[in-house]
Amino acid sequence: MIATTVEPGVLSAASPAGESFKQVLLVDDHALFAQGLAGLIQQEGLAESVVIVPSVEAATDSLLHRQDFDLVLLDLALNGEVGLSLFARLSGQDALPPVVIISSSDDECTVRAARAAGAKGFLAKSASRAALIRMMRTILQGRGYFPGGVAPLNTDIPLTPRQLEVLSLLAQGFPNKRICQSLDLTEHTVKTHLKAIFTQLAVHNRTECVNKARRLGWL
Repeated sequence: MIATTVEPGVLSAASPAGESFKQVLLVDDHALFAQGLAGLIQQEGLAESVVIVPSVEAATDSLLHRQDFDLVLLDLALNGEVGLSLFARLSGQDALPPVVIISSSDDECTVRAARAAGAKGFLAKSASRAALIRMMRTILQGRGYFPGGVAPLNTDIPLTPRQLEVLSLLAQGFPNKRICQSLDLTEHTVKTHLKAIFTQLAVHNRTECVNKARRLGWL
């Protein structure tokens, strides 16, 4: 895929020079939204340039072969694929830029899945211009940005980050095959994670698992 690049705009008073990202990778397959968001980011002086790609594959290629991105804005739903699979594709890479999820779905399970996957922030597509600016500035300062604040994930949960990802997708009603595709895992690996989760919760099926996880505050 050929990336679409929005050329740098004039810095506005919102972000003084030196307080913006140099180059942002925006992964979204809705052209009008992506162009509008890229334009707004530059209009507010939040980034010098924005490169738009429409798929996880194109994003992976860009991140592996270009070293000048310092932020990734990632949509969750990309033409039949789940944006979170980007984390699995790049799991062995060092020094990756922070990833912020930009999604039309901002329910608690979706946000938790994004955090468990490794996202540094989450912003709803319905968010205001002020929220976008606040998110970009927060990430630029090296902090996380999530709905309800930036408190860390509950470290008392006896699950690995990958198991928490599986649990979060399970709570969204994903069948095993869809979980495999989303996290780039084999069916055997997903079943192994599910068995470990069921054991931790002392449950016997998916419904019991999700219900008990919610009661315990894991979801």
